[in-house]
Amino acid sequence: MTTVMPEGDAIRKAIKWISEELREKPVSSIKKLINEATLRFDLSPKDTDFLIQFYEDSEEHESKQRSEDE
Repeated sequence: MTTVMPEGDAIRKAIKWISEELREKPVSSIKKLINEATLRFDLSPKDTDFLIQFYEDSEEHESKQRSEDE
């Protein structure tokens, strides 16, 4: 599955920051991280919606992979 990345450096920085936070603290709430990234990187509502969809799609993909591996 491919996801089209919106233009802009802020959204890339937000994804990188969220990914690093999840690596360091895998039990972190993705919704809280998205909210914090929205403020930290001054994201537009459209960018925030993209992040929500991006991480929902990632979560679904990971769940599907885990069930196939079992």
